[in-house]
Amino acid sequence: MIPADATYSILGAARSGLAVARLLRSEGARVFVSDAKPLDASADAVAMLEEIGAEYEFGGHTDRVLESDLLVLSPGVPDTIPIVRRCAERGMKITNEIEIAWRRCRAPIVAITGTNGKTTTTELAGHIFRGAGRRTFVAGNIGIPFSDVAAQADAESVVVLEVSSFQLEHVETFRPRVAVILNVTPDHLDRYAGFDEYREAKFRIAMNQGDGDTLIYNADDPALASLPGRSAARTLGFSIKRELPDGAWLRDGLLLIRGAAPGTSNSEQVLMRADEIRIRGPHNLYNSMAAALSARTLALNEESVRDGLRTFAGVPHRLEPVRELDGIRWVNDSKATNVNSLWYALSSFAEPIVLIAGGKSKKNDYAEVLPLIAGRVKAVVLMGDAADEMETAFAPVTEVHRAGYSIERAVEIARSLALPGDVVLLSPACASFDMFNNYEHRGDVFKQIVRDLTPASEHQGVH
Repeated sequence: MIPADATYSILGAARSGLAVARLLRSEGARVFVSDAKPLDASADAVAMLEEIGAEYEFGGHTDRVLESDLLVLSPGVPDTIPIVRRCAERGMKITNEIEIAWRRCRAPIVAITGTNGKTTTTELAGHIFRGAGRRTFVAGNIGIPFSDVAAQADAESVVVLEVSSFQLEHVETFRPRVAVILNVTPDHLDRYAGFDEYREAKFRIAMNQGDGDTLIYNADDPALASLPGRSAARTLGFSIKRELPDGAWLRDGLLLIRGAAPGTSNSEQVLMRADEIRIRGPHNLYNSMAAALSARTLALNEESVRDGLRTFAGVPHRLEPVRELDGIRWVNDSKATNVNSLWYALSSFAEPIVLIAGGKSKKNDYAEVLPLIAGRVKAVVLMGDAADEMETAFAPVTEVHRAGYSIERAVEIARSLALPGDVVLLSPACASFDMFNNYEHRGDVFKQIVRDLTPASEHQGVH
């Protein structure tokens, strides 16, 4: 138990760190926020912390961090930095924003994790619940911190929460009513010792579930094969390859569900035709099945689920059409921060692709995408820190160009290589932090550059 008069040190003054500071200060707790960013780059954070009466330091972490009862880690702060190790040696309890917000939330929670598809599935589930008239909060890794909505959510509402492996590392009692694991493929291997450690971090989403809870998982993902035997919750699978005893699957172009809704019989139910789902691609079939099962588990009727799947248009920065210019389609997939996301992106187009990729390396293995690069990508334009390793991987199978650390130059090169009927696809397969604040920033800059391009007839002249 955390004592009512506990004091807190919060490492990190980004969105989640500031949100949990606000929540704790609203309860009268003593809060100290420490961030490595320099003070002169943190004016907005400082103003907020002064407004709520929280103590703070910027420019590094001092011994003042050690003077609290609990250490609250922001998702971007790893356990391995010296100040965290010193706190652990002192016996300080280490927790995180998700755990603190969970303890204050009265609403049932649908928590969604996975290497790929988290944001789309979270937004889709939220769209379905809202369309059914349920008071719905969509939060977590998706942009709105859980701490900003936890106290507002009552027992009649629902919280749909996107959670990353980083956010699950220090949960202790977190227990969602519905936990969803979409997939687990190698990612963040710059933070974890290996794939097994990363997968175990994902599995923490369900570690406290029991009677009355449901775990929904991708039955086609071999990395998740052991999940049903490890969980104390009811388990529902989803598959696009085979029929399942309970969950969701496809047959003859139909999406079928069995055993999801409370009190329903074990007979299968045809939910809808798969081609009625508005968002396209095999990855979005998986995402749609997961969202549909989540909604049915919390007693939404079939018509509400169908309506939501028919009307959801997708999320920004995930295979987002930007424009068509001179017969060339430009697509923003900046949210593709790992190799598996790139695989899905390349699988979604039949047209020849000019690929813009690169960024901050995650020690990626590119072997799984090489057949698609060889078969579908006419040229790759590389940028950022990972350009060397990506050129080594891709040069044997396709034409490679380098744009340094300039996305403007990458767009310029890609345009010179693309022909009418081609797709220019930004799908970096890397983090953005070598050049941008985050993947949203990268995607927004890309979209603006592309929107500012003029037709060939204007910048070349008409002859």
